[in-house]
Amino acid sequence: MLSMDLDELKHELNPEQYRAVTTTDGALLIIAGAGSGKTRVITFRIAHMLDTGIPQSAILALTFTNKAAKEMEERVKSLTGKKLQNLTVSTFHAFGVRILRANIEKLGWRNNFSIYDDTDRNQLIKECGRELGYTSDGLDVYAVGNLISNVKIGRWRWGVNANEQYRPLYEKYQSGLKLYNAVDFDDLIGLPIKLFHEHPDVLERYRERFKYIMVDEFQDTSLQQYEFMHLLADKNVAVVGDDDQSIYSWRGANYENIRMFERDFADVQEIRLEQNYRSTETILAAANGVISHNTNRKDKSLWSGNGSGKPIEIYMPENEAEEADFIAESIQGICMEEKRHYDDFGVLIRANTLSRAIEEAFLECNIPYTMSGGTSFFQKKEIKDVISYLRVCANHDDDINLLRIINTPRRGLGRGAIEQLNSIAAAKTCSLWEAIEYLIKYFSGYGVGEAIPGPDELTGADGAASVAGTASASEDDSWFTSDDAAENDVVARAASRLGSKSLADLEAFHDLIVNQRAELLASNRGLSKKVRALIDAIDYRTFLYAENPKSEKAAQFKFKMIEDLIQSIDTWENNPDNFDTGLYAYLNRITLLSQNDGDDDSLKGKVNLMTIHASKGLEFPVVFIAGCEDGIIPHARSLEDADGGGIEEERRLFYVAITRARDKLFLSCCHHRKHMQQVAESTPSPFLDEIPANLVEYHEPQTEVTSDKLADMLEMMKMKFAPDTPEENA
Repeated sequence: MLSMDLDELKHELNPEQYRAVTTTDGALLIIAGAGSGKTRVITFRIAHMLDTGIPQSAILALTFTNKAAKEMEERVKSLTGKKLQNLTVSTFHAFGVRILRANIEKLGWRNNFSIYDDTDRNQLIKECGRELGYTSDGLDVYAVGNLISNVKIGRWRWGVNANEQYRPLYEKYQSGLKLYNAVDFDDLIGLPIKLFHEHPDVLERYRERFKYIMVDEFQDTSLQQYEFMHLLADKNVAVVGDDDQSIYSWRGANYENIRMFERDFADVQEIRLEQNYRSTETILAAANGVISHNTNRKDKSLWSGNGSGKPIEIYMPENEAEEADFIAESIQGICMEEKRHYDDFGVLIRANTLSRAIEEAFLECNIPYTMSGGTSFFQKKEIKDVISYLRVCANHDDDINLLRIINTPRRGLGRGAIEQLNSIAAAKTCSLWEAIEYLIKYFSGYGVGEAIPGPDELTGADGAASVAGTASASEDDSWFTSDDAAENDVVARAASRLGSKSLADLEAFHDLIVNQRAELLASNRGLSKKVRALIDAIDYRTFLYAENPKSEKAAQFKFKMIEDLIQSIDTWENNPDNFDTGLYAYLNRITLLSQNDGDDDSLKGKVNLMTIHASKGLEFPVVFIAGCEDGIIPHARSLEDADGGGIEEERRLFYVAITRARDKLFLSCCHHRKHMQQVAESTPSPFLDEIPANLVEYHEPQTEVTSDKLADMLEMMKMKFAPDTPEENA
């Protein structure tokens, strides 16, 4: 290591950073402005605590994305030179999983629970809606999912924001999760809180261990996450955030948690980090000018030692096509003139709907780009199919994923079979997997091709009693004992309606899952090989070709995605830092990953086209903010907010966009823009008037490239691709 004494720390850090790093006892509020070295402070602070003898196991650092947690841990490793097996650096939700995995049985779940993503959640909502008599047209699954989430995180209350008519659906959804031994993403915070309240001994155990807690991006915490932290924290707690960058109220973030922290903890010390290491003075002055118009904030003013830099350039094209051409041509020109790479550019938009014209311009100019908000790798159908098999092998009672794979690839188990399974599950209050087992046990007395009698055809005065008698012919008749003859009657009727062929198909599916589960859980090693064997067992490649009869290339591409999945599992399980490479650990990992992060490698060598929300935490040498028009930013919906909070958040969003830029910032607003197939007149965003006029320069489109400049560009390209050595040229 690097064991640093205090003098060395003073040399590495500015005075405010030094105070934040060395203040380890008590409650500490660090207001960290954009680009002020927040991550550096957090990692140095953890390293300093370790250096002063605080054990790794006593430190808990919470953040919001897997990327941020990984970066934090890697930096601490680099600073200390130590292995960090006992240090907990985690997202809120991953830490919630850890708590639930160890304690959820106290709440009535089994510890091998599944974590439902949005797709699984929506499927369960549909299922619950059908059971309550909703039609597919009469149930807005997205709106109900949003309501359920807001109720769970405490943002909405029944009868106030949440419509009481959906309470039965909410309760059925909750009971469905428990029946299927599953939790959703909101439960990963809500259930640990419930656990702490109902089992104080569990809470005390965690409080006794984690004596030093840090929370990054504190302004983005929800009320629920704040309660989670508040329950865990004793007195040594440091929170790091910037109220000027609170832009996630729509997903529950509450920037007023900063004020709650000051109220709830005694003798809070406050340190403000205002020196920006990212941007020029001009860009910071523009950002300060805009954000100063917000009234509900902690007063601060960013400053920089990076020089004044270039003026901010505003371009006002006629329409979105001209705007897109301006952005594409400017990127090409700057690349050539300043020898910049494409990934030096960030193009920020308020909403994905503004991307089409820009994407078309990039394609026209052969500019490589990556667009945030596309379909996640783990949300692609072929990947979800394989993951669903893994989830059902891990948790037989996961009805949502079982329904996804029961007839994928097709095996003669269509809607009719599912209806019969649902009827058994409803009658016996069991999962679909248990319903399959009831049918298989009943079928065991008959052979393939034999007619399966219904209850009315069975001998005996009481059909249901005779069903039980038939079942007793099998080796174990305990499966079918029930005081309710009607329940047994349902199984017999379902078997009769399905017929021996479908029952045989169900048995084959059942055996496949049982056998694959045994292989997958045999050890915590070789998961990638086991997944490949599963894919071969279900013959998924043939299924893909059958699904894409007109495009062999499409089938090949989809199967390549499967190969990429297997390779990613292999890479993960061979990482020496992963101590648990079993099936459950992998499934938890991908659920959490798909909620937060994309693949960083996809950003290399490409222009970054993204929403302003997606740009949070990133920086680029050159930034374009497109669509700086009233009604776009600020968004028209913000005007509906009676108390003005919406406008203030939109201003914070614009502030975040401005502070992504290091060297150059371009803003564009159109005179006219197409909206809903109609061309409408646009007016500049009022936020543009809040930028001091002396910082702004109105930009003229670049002139055509001269023949001399074109020759220079060609010469540069030749040099770039020329061989490095005479041997390579041979």
